[in-house]
Order: sequence, then C-alpha cells, then structure tokens
Amino acid sequence: MSQKIVELQAKDLDSRGGIACPSPQSGTALWSSHPRVYLDVGHTGHARCPYCGTEYRLRAGEKVSSGH
Repeated sequence: MSQKIVELQAKDLDSRGGIACPSPQSGTALWSSHPRVYLDVGHTGHARCPYCGTEYRLRAGEKVSSGH
C-alpha cells in the first residue's frame, strides 16, 4: 500500500468537504487506478483511501467553512 500524503487546501474539497480518490492531486495515473471512492476530509481534517492508502489532509491553518 502507498504511504503517499497529499496536502489539500480548503478550495480543493467539494461542497460537502470531501474529495474523491484517485484524484488529480494524488498523481495516480488513470490506467492504474482503483475504483473511485469518496473521502470526507472536511470533518476531521484528514482521510485515508482504503484502496491505495493515500492520505489526504488539510494543510496547516486551512479551515473548511460550512456550506463550502
């Protein structure tokens, strides 16, 4: 499993505070990717993909506003 860490800005998240993996931020090639999975980063500040192990987390100081 990958131990890749992807730091995100609040603007990288969707309106619900999440991101899908694989994502352009992770640098994963589409041909070698796993099924798309939604990860909720907005509530806890981080999430790990159950398929590839990539960890997505908000950069230090980033805040997710409600209704983002």
